[in-house]
Amino acid sequence: MIRRGDTLSHVDSKRRRSRRGAFLCLEFECERPVAGPARWRLDGFEQVRVNRGAGRAAHASDPRALSIEVPDAWMSSEHLEIRLENERWIAQDLGSKNGLVVDGQRTVQAPLDNGSLLLVGHTLFRFRSDVLLDSPGIQNFDSLAGGIDQLTTLSPAFERVLDRARAVAPTRVPVLIAGESGTGKEVLARAIHEMSGRRGPLVAVNCGAMPANLIEAELFGYKKGAFTGAEADRPGLVKASDGGTLFLDEISDLPHPAQAALLRVLQEAEVLPIGGLRPTPLDLRVLAATHRDLGRLVKEERFRHDLLARLDGMTLRLPPLRERPEDLPLLIALLLRKLAPDQREVSLTPEAAEALLEHLWPLNVRELEQALAGALALSRKGPVDVPHLPPSVTGHSVVDGRELTAEETQHRDELLEHLRQKGGNVSGVARALGKHRTQVMRWLVRYGIDPRLR
Repeated sequence: MIRRGDTLSHVDSKRRRSRRGAFLCLEFECERPVAGPARWRLDGFEQVRVNRGAGRAAHASDPRALSIEVPDAWMSSEHLEIRLENERWIAQDLGSKNGLVVDGQRTVQAPLDNGSLLLVGHTLFRFRSDVLLDSPGIQNFDSLAGGIDQLTTLSPAFERVLDRARAVAPTRVPVLIAGESGTGKEVLARAIHEMSGRRGPLVAVNCGAMPANLIEAELFGYKKGAFTGAEADRPGLVKASDGGTLFLDEISDLPHPAQAALLRVLQEAEVLPIGGLRPTPLDLRVLAATHRDLGRLVKEERFRHDLLARLDGMTLRLPPLRERPEDLPLLIALLLRKLAPDQREVSLTPEAAEALLEHLWPLNVRELEQALAGALALSRKGPVDVPHLPPSVTGHSVVDGRELTAEETQHRDELLEHLRQKGGNVSGVARALGKHRTQVMRWLVRYGIDPRLR
């Protein structure tokens, strides 16, 4: 209770929020990859046992000891002990049949560092010492249906974005969703619309996919006879979103004339179709997304500063996948359920699972989905193995049946970075490199790069 005259302090609460501690994270069951991950807080424990069991379970065998069971036939009934010694966690194999591998090295005993990857049977664990202690003590996503959706997260960075999205969703504040291509900007936009409670639909518009000479007609509609080919009235996409949400994807690709017209729509909350005489009032909520720096485009006079001011009521910046590695096991489980809904026996070799977990995924969730889809097709319902994964994931890039040289690997990586910056636009990459588009396409084919992974 605060008494009159007391001085308020935020030091203790801030320290509580920032305290970090040790967690053991089950990232991947190779025989049950759709089961999803789990993690357990080790704060207060001095010993952890990991053994084979009938199902995934955890219980405190005594106040200082945690016992974890996993239904992994490759795991022994007494397999692994992790104990705290002199403020350092040590992994110890208990004489198991298939042994213990820590960070790629087979061992009997090894100290654990933050991020250490442990292979126990056919299950991959990650030791983390930097997880916020106010995170839930036990999280288990072991479920074939439900439990995980596209916005489920273990990442504090992504959770902060979602908290802001939940707060702004019921309002009419315009939201600018920024982030690299493939990070899920449209997924977040749809979630905001669903949480908004607005009666109308979400109308998604890809501003970079419509021809420049037709974009205003598509957005704002037109009256019959307004131009050649206008044989009937058409309301346009803005009007179609009345009462709902207008989602303008890749807003940076909107041509200048259309930017001016859109600005007027936002200012007046009404739309005037081409050839029309009277504007129509709108109940409008706008979300916009971009993978480019709109502030820089404003300075270069390629985007209107007054339009940016109208769109940027709140910015939600999605972190790339490499900055939320905690979510990679969740996304793999979710995507496998989507890509193989009828394949209950989907499995991966430990080597393939480790390759997926250790890859940085520069092209984000879209690259992950394509890699998994291709691997499932190549595995022909057998276990997904390293040769089924793209060379960019396994680190064994090949061309003409041989591994790439260091120079070729660097060239391939530079092409991937240019593709990421240009959102998969091959012509844009060609202009940036000063090359003909045909030459860039030859390079993409040579290195096995799919420009759609942007």
